[in-house]
Amino acid sequence: MNRWVTQIALRLPNRSYPMALLASVLISVLAGAVVALGASRLPRPGTPRVRAAAHVEPEVATGLALALALAIIVVGGLILAVLTFAVRDADGGIGLDTSAGDWGAQHATPFTTDVLKTLSHVGEPGSIAALAAVLAVIETWRTRSRWVVPFLLLVVAGNGIVTTTIKNLVERVRPTLNPIAETLGPSFPSGHSSWSAAFFAAAALLLARGRGRDTRIALAGLAAGLAVAIASTRVLLGVHWLSDVVAGLAVGWAWFAACAIAFGGRLMRFGAAAEVAGGGPGRPSALRRSGA
Repeated sequence: MNRWVTQIALRLPNRSYPMALLASVLISVLAGAVVALGASRLPRPGTPRVRAAAHVEPEVATGLALALALAIIVVGGLILAVLTFAVRDADGGIGLDTSAGDWGAQHATPFTTDVLKTLSHVGEPGSIAALAAVLAVIETWRTRSRWVVPFLLLVVAGNGIVTTTIKNLVERVRPTLNPIAETLGPSFPSGHSSWSAAFFAAAALLLARGRGRDTRIALAGLAAGLAVAIASTRVLLGVHWLSDVVAGLAVGWAWFAACAIAFGGRLMRFGAAAEVAGGGPGRPSALRRSGA
């Protein structure tokens, strides 16, 4: 046994080889846990307090969901605005940007780089588009909803347009730690981060429909964890500044929240949120379908 352990150890690049991977895993797990905890704190539809509120005011659940989505949009917009102002005249990194990039470069090995690149590829536009197409087929077949495809199209394509527009307006230079970075175009915000944040949040919303509360909480945490994991790879690979990926996550989640409002969240019908919150036609049936 000791001989096998020694042989395996000799094949490892160096004793610090997993540090970059551990950092990515820990950050993503923490992000997922925070989101899952937040989701678990939301009121349960079955509690007496919520049942009483719903009896008096049936639109309460949709109102809370709208308020939460609007808060995400506002916070995401503020983060993006602050970071855009901070980086607009910066020739290099700001704040923790340089430290994070240097740490990733110091702990890079062929093994960790290969793993991080593989995870990073999941956040590419082509990968996200393919995942969205598969999800659209599955969810349309499962729910028989004609709004799944338009919703995913708006989330994925719209996020791409918003992110690319901001990139071209800011035109931030990428880090110089990785020679390939300069061939990838403007740096701010991170496209991989925004695509991942928007898509995985949308996937969690769709997959959660008709599921139990514990499943919805797990999906929310998983979606956040995956997005943060992919975002972290961009910094650890030296192709984005830390502020780029923070801005990218903010853009992706804010855009998803806007799309979710437009489609009424789990109601998944364009304009349903405003219709239900305003007490308009179709409210009772929509609420029954959503389980609110």
